[in-house]
Amino acid sequence: MSFFKKIKKALGWEIRSSKPEYDLNPLIYSQLKPFRLPLILIQIILMIGTFGYVYIEDYSIMHAIFQSAYTFTTTGFGALNERNFSNEGIVFTVTLMLSGFAVLTFSVGIMINTISDGTLLKLIKERRMLYKIARLRRHFVIFYHNEYTAQVARQFRQNHVPFVVIDPREDMEEIAKKNNYPYFVNEEPYKEIAFLKSHLSSAKGAISLSKNISDNITLIASIRLYEKELGRSPFLVISNAETQNDKVRLKKLGADKVVATPSLMAKRVSAMAIRPDMENVLDEFLYKKDTPIDMEEAFVGEESWAVNKQIQDLRLRDKMKVSIIGITEADGKFIQMPKGSILITENCKLLLVGSQNGISKSKRLLSYSEKPKDL
Repeated sequence: MSFFKKIKKALGWEIRSSKPEYDLNPLIYSQLKPFRLPLILIQIILMIGTFGYVYIEDYSIMHAIFQSAYTFTTTGFGALNERNFSNEGIVFTVTLMLSGFAVLTFSVGIMINTISDGTLLKLIKERRMLYKIARLRRHFVIFYHNEYTAQVARQFRQNHVPFVVIDPREDMEEIAKKNNYPYFVNEEPYKEIAFLKSHLSSAKGAISLSKNISDNITLIASIRLYEKELGRSPFLVISNAETQNDKVRLKKLGADKVVATPSLMAKRVSAMAIRPDMENVLDEFLYKKDTPIDMEEAFVGEESWAVNKQIQDLRLRDKMKVSIIGITEADGKFIQMPKGSILITENCKLLLVGSQNGISKSKRLLSYSEKPKDL
């Protein structure tokens, strides 16, 4: 271990590797095994040719290697002393030519067969993809390709959110090109090999978008078990459901967020019909790329200095340009547009509106156990 690695380890800094967690090299080497016999035969014949010319024609080692090489490959004569060959040398040369032709034909056949199979090239492409994925940090892993995945991927690209798509279909490479997926893995989503190839251990969260409730249930359970094996902080797990009942089941099984597609569509359509202007505001500020205004919830834990303080004491609007437009208390009660004199209670959630940078700073500030001096 180097000096700098020892320092990092002593300070508790995490040493991250950009190598894939799943090694494809053994599979690639197994595909190259058929090349071993032709290479061995070529080496043996070249050695026989070299020693033959040294012994029969009294060539030097370098001249013998040269004569053997271009005779073996049947590229022609005239570079050395072929006109003065002895009868033994002529017979030896003809034998070397025929052997070389046979070995080269055999080798080319094996090469064509291996390459035309496509497995080797596929593995090399996949290995290159895994190295790219291994560089990702705090990305999302999206399981199953469908129209939902394509829409989510488009939004992620616009907002510069890194993601990997996993799907077992054989034509996944063509699907990825068509939908502009920068990173993809062609595996069964619920298997550990898919988790390793997608570098799930370094991901921020997982999104399961199968239309089959059984697939989502299996995947959520697998992710939570993998999470325990890693001993890391919980993944943000998001899933979709076709019914409200499925939504409840997925949440009980461990999903953090579940979107019931029919219900969400109904709410969006009703919002368009009842409050069309509000719909324009959402599209302009919350769903727009690089929006200047964002909205997020900030959790206030028991140890936070903000507990039992008035909203006006936080000074979020003055310092961070962030406003509190709602409070969800621990018992689920929601207070909309709270006054500055409202007390912050423990384990509540503050609904913040402001810039992304301001909201991030506000959430960090609320996580402190002691009030910052500048407030």
